[in-house]
Amino acid sequence: MIEEMTLDELKQIIIDYYVNLQRIKKADTGDNPELNYQLRVVKNKLASLGIPSEEYEM
Repeated sequence: MIEEMTLDELKQIIIDYYVNLQRIKKADTGDNPELNYQLRVVKNKLASLGIPSEEYEM
């Protein structure tokens, strides 16, 4: 049986992913274009869900 994810669960997963990327970026001492791209993608996903990413930035 396949259970569907609720919107709140999806939001929490994307927030957690964004926070994890932020922690990686903080620990990264060099330029990482892929990390920067992933951060932009997740920020856009958060914005499309009406979640301000500024609340989760380090």
